Amino acid sequence: MSNKSPPPRPAPRLYLATPVVDDPASLIAELPALLAAVDVAAVLVRLKETDQRTMISRIKALAPIVQNAGAALLVDGHPELVARGGADGAHLPGIAALKEAMPSLKPDRIAGVGGLTTRHHSMDAGEMGADYLLFGEPDANGQRPSAQAIAERLDWWAELFEPPCVGFAVTFEEAHDFAASGADFVLVGDLVWADSRGPKAALIEADAAIKKAFAAVVVGEG
Repeated sequence: MSNKSPPPRPAPRLYLATPVVDDPASLIAELPALLAAVDVAAVLVRLKETDQRTMISRIKALAPIVQNAGAALLVDGHPELVARGGADGAHLPGIAALKEAMPSLKPDRIAGVGGLTTRHHSMDAGEMGADYLLFGEPDANGQRPSAQAIAERLDWWAELFEPPCVGFAVTFEEAHDFAASGADFVLVGDLVWADSRGPKAALIEADAAIKKAFAAVVVGEG
């Protein structure tokens, strides 16, 4: 038997969801400074529903800014627009959407998934080859599990399974707790954009929260 300890867990990273994008001009202006301020692994673009040509043009306007900063650009839904817009992948809202999108996304692009209400669905998504699983996002009615339930699901997944897990944080405390629970990424959206100090200050605070949590975990394991 090997006495080797498992490799150290990588530090969790931020995953930034945009506001719903109609006119992307303000986002185009803001994103470079945000992505330069902290380490952001990926940006999830939430597009306002309109005709495909317009949505593709919005993806094309945002993709180089995100990618030049070293982050991946994912589209919320709409896997059919990913290649045409030059995005790196899509986030799918559940098992059925993931299954349908996999042929068009794999192997070249990222297929992430949320809307996983049970452990069984989570394991199914992992077996299908999802690149990450998101836990804790609100449903269509704006309801979401308790922070404790989300943290428990992250801890369970991180302990047993290989694909990365993402915690959807709506407060800085949740960002800290989800990072401590084993999230590989912490998704922040309205938490950042609605902050009265501005998105840059909020993003820096979220980054500090997940770094603090990870540092405490490392010390605890040491």
